Amino acid sequence: MNILTIPLRNTRRKWVKTLLLLLVFTLGVTSIVSLNYVSRAVGGSLEKKLTAFGANILIMPKSEKLTVSYGGFALGDMALGVHDLNEAEVADKVAHIGLKERISVVAPKLVAMAKAGDTAVGVVGVRFDREKVLKGYWAVDGAYPTTDNGVLAGSKAAASLGLGPGSELTLNGTPVRVAGVLKPTGSDDDSVLFAGMDFAQAHFGKPGHVSFVEVAALCSGCPIDEIVGQLRTVLPGTDIQALQSIVKQRMYSVDFVKRLILTVSLVILLIACCMVGVTMLASVNERIKEIGLMRSLGFSRGGVFAIFCFEAVLIGLVAGAAGYAGGYALSLKVLALLDMAKDAALSFNPAHMALTGLFIVGVSVLAAFIPAWKAASVEPSEALIAL
Repeated sequence: MNILTIPLRNTRRKWVKTLLLLLVFTLGVTSIVSLNYVSRAVGGSLEKKLTAFGANILIMPKSEKLTVSYGGFALGDMALGVHDLNEAEVADKVAHIGLKERISVVAPKLVAMAKAGDTAVGVVGVRFDREKVLKGYWAVDGAYPTTDNGVLAGSKAAASLGLGPGSELTLNGTPVRVAGVLKPTGSDDDSVLFAGMDFAQAHFGKPGHVSFVEVAALCSGCPIDEIVGQLRTVLPGTDIQALQSIVKQRMYSVDFVKRLILTVSLVILLIACCMVGVTMLASVNERIKEIGLMRSLGFSRGGVFAIFCFEAVLIGLVAGAAGYAGGYALSLKVLALLDMAKDAALSFNPAHMALTGLFIVGVSVLAAFIPAWKAASVEPSEALIAL
């Protein structure tokens, strides 16, 4: 009999209590592991969905303004050195920054004025496939343009020009067809016409050029400033701005989910620790005679302390391994119920399982520290009195 066999014999002798303790601790670990997996998947999915509410980085040409006045009269500002961006060049350089995997969508814009009959109207050339990702809140009466001469009219522009789905109009003398009307968004999108980028570049004589580029970046994995810094490095002739209010709102939404999951996990872990501590303390009180006899037979305080710590190690190892496996399986079920299993990239990681087991062993030993210390403090005389 030694400090290794005694805990094993005690767990077999009181297998019902040991099994209940293992079950409670394992369920706690299962909950924590599954919450961790689900929070990562939900956080990533939430951030990707938030990109559908607009860009958070703008790439614009650099320009200087000259304020003109004469005789005390302000004549306005003059923009100097304004030039368009090369669409292909910007897209290529954005695709090769170090944090390119954090870029969700790159949506170029070409803005120009045109005559719709006798009325001046703003026309914005876009890549509709990217625009639909960037502005998932758009709702269209009709359809998106599928032909070169098709346009999408903002709600205010359509009302002022008397347009509807299927209407015909001329832009600078070129006939175009209104494929759909954008329902009110409460933004500048309501006041313009959207055309396909290829059509807009050809119509306004600016092949390959864009006015500015909107970028939706996933910013929970790294500070948005790092992405902006890398963009400024590869695009030195541009003015790059981060829309901080949008960035903070998105990061707050994602961080809130993670903080909530962390809080719940800590509460579960605390409850599991209390269960281990209370059970071990009860075990010490029940085994006062046994502990006193072991001390009488020559077991040191350190040996008695090690016996109870080893029991905690056994519980932690089994609960950690079983809880990790159960948590992984439970997270897959939860994500399937949330209809997120296809988008989530979860994988069973043996290294993470080992780290989880070691962490739970440490927590278990920490929870059993006070009961083990109390057991080590039992004097042989206490057992003789109890007998």
